[in-house]
Amino acid sequence: MGLIIRSLSYLHPDNAELFHDLNFILNDGEKAALVGINGAGKSTLLRLISGALQPTSGEISWSEKPWYVPQHLGEFDALSVAKAMEADTKLGALHAILNGDTDPCYFNALDDDWDIENSVRKVLEKWGLGNINENRLLGSLSGGQKTRVFLSAMDMNSPDLILLDEPSNHLDVRMRAKLYDMILHSKSTMLIVSHDRRLLNLMNKTLELSEKGIEVFGGNFDFYQQQKMEKVNALRARLNEQSRALKESARKAGDMADHRAQQELKGRSYGLSNSIPQIIAGGLKNKAERSTARMLNAHEEKISTLLHNIEALKAQIQEYETLKIDIRNPEITPGELLIDITDINFRYTESALWSHLSFQIRSGERVRIEGENGSGKTTLLKIITRELKPWEGTYSSADFSYFYLDQQYAMLDPEMTIYEQMQEYNRRGLVREELEELLVCAQFDRESFDRKCAGLSGGEKMKLSLSCLLAGKQAPEVLILDEPTNNLDIQSLAILTLAVKNFKGTLLVISHDEYFIDEIGIDYRISLT
Repeated sequence: MGLIIRSLSYLHPDNAELFHDLNFILNDGEKAALVGINGAGKSTLLRLISGALQPTSGEISWSEKPWYVPQHLGEFDALSVAKAMEADTKLGALHAILNGDTDPCYFNALDDDWDIENSVRKVLEKWGLGNINENRLLGSLSGGQKTRVFLSAMDMNSPDLILLDEPSNHLDVRMRAKLYDMILHSKSTMLIVSHDRRLLNLMNKTLELSEKGIEVFGGNFDFYQQQKMEKVNALRARLNEQSRALKESARKAGDMADHRAQQELKGRSYGLSNSIPQIIAGGLKNKAERSTARMLNAHEEKISTLLHNIEALKAQIQEYETLKIDIRNPEITPGELLIDITDINFRYTESALWSHLSFQIRSGERVRIEGENGSGKTTLLKIITRELKPWEGTYSSADFSYFYLDQQYAMLDPEMTIYEQMQEYNRRGLVREELEELLVCAQFDRESFDRKCAGLSGGEKMKLSLSCLLAGKQAPEVLILDEPTNNLDIQSLAILTLAVKNFKGTLLVISHDEYFIDEIGIDYRISLT
């Protein structure tokens, strides 16, 4: 049966409606991406389907209770690894039997799954968790380890219906590859929320959630984007058509007004010359005025309708098109040596992170720093920005300016408002109107300028960060990105990708998002092992 949603509506506890009358079907084995802007209700919809929330109205039908992996896993911190994998009952029964307890309840609980312990070990090792004991609490694990525990459980249990909310967020490149492989070969029905475009392209259906409801696209994310682009092109064609009609109507209205003025002048001249009786002249004048007024009113109504249509079309185009925020480009001398690192090392414990790491970075180069979780990628960036000093080796650099954008957007003060944050970075001496114009161009409503940064979504924080960069006195020579794509919706990710792609300075980037890396372009990589 897969999944069937009928007339689903949900109100927040404050009675604000999140969505209304949603309808869609996922057939057995279908894999669908759920996309939409932050705040559209994607995570809420997954929670409703899982049973964690109750809908205000409507029906949710499935043949088997879904396997649900939420984006934030803190609620499961009190569970053991075995409990999270739903293997604790069988493992407890197995150990009781092996210890000599012959109570039938244990045999019933084990259900002849005598290999359960090996199955758990095998799947944990597959997901890089071979050193994790099944009795360990999830609260003691990192975000990436928690995610891998739930993916291990999925791998072992093969549920019929799977709901995943940003499953690749905390996974490195190697673990993402395992996730892609599992999804590709799974026969389960899946509904996945993600900004990972490589993952989204593994889906065979895309569902777009918006305030208008659910729109179904019968293909993967690339197909969805192509369909959206075709809609934009069709809307632009209609916009051009309406704009031409507006110009033509305005021209005709102008011609008619000129003609009326000429007729009035002619009528006055007739009257002055007494060439026709006054009563006849007055009648002809009134008739002409009424006729001209009717035609002018018709044109004015047409012009008003065309203006309304044009504004509506522009609003629709804006919904589909990617916002463009251009990072100002610095004046650089391409090829100039910026960073020279020779045989450096660093350690937080007795174990060294690297072994005699050496490299150079020159002005204008685009460099990716890569490695598995824990390999010291962020630490290396902190050494480059001189926040940390290497334990061994030498580091010399030119005097360069940089802008550091991380996945938490730590440059933003959570207690400041949107406008206050812009003012904080206003090194160009822009007046209030100019700062507000930058914010409006980044799609911030004027009513939102007093919102605190703490309440902003990932996409809003990214757009505000780039806006702050534009308010700076000079463009940075080096742009540093540390996992900047986490917590972004698809639209926000497209904005960031385009901004970084157009940046002409030096780029240092850490990202597990291979699609993002391919899009922005990289000259070479520094691999940390």
